[in-house]
Amino acid sequence: MMRSIRLMGVLVVLLFTASAFVQNDGLSKSIARGKDLYVTNCMNCHMDNGKGMEGVYPPLAKSDFLKRPAKDIIETVLKGQSGEVKVNGVVYNAVMPAQDYLTDAEIADIFNYVNNSWGNKNTKAITPAQVKQLRP
Repeated sequence: MMRSIRLMGVLVVLLFTASAFVQNDGLSKSIARGKDLYVTNCMNCHMDNGKGMEGVYPPLAKSDFLKRPAKDIIETVLKGQSGEVKVNGVVYNAVMPAQDYLTDAEIADIFNYVNNSWGNKNTKAITPAQVKQLRP
């Protein structure tokens, strides 16, 4: 009986350990896909280094905007942004058109790339399901 309990405990620990590696691998692959998608869809305004153009396009690098709830930043991509927005203490007032033509998975991948690049570190992945839930 005691041996069975001990064995069950070891199996539970192994399961949790294995799932952590799978999630990290999934996030790593999402980040890699997101980099390519960022280059195609976001880099023209936010630049290859994520620093944007001060006073014109806000930075994504070390951005306090990305510390908002995932819901808020996902909605910004899905619905676009117009009007003033303050990022890292600087006010921006450019229009960002909705990027709702991107799939749920593409938007999640872009966020996972941005959230883990240029000094940003967020190991909690954005999922396609989160994006789908917020689509208008």
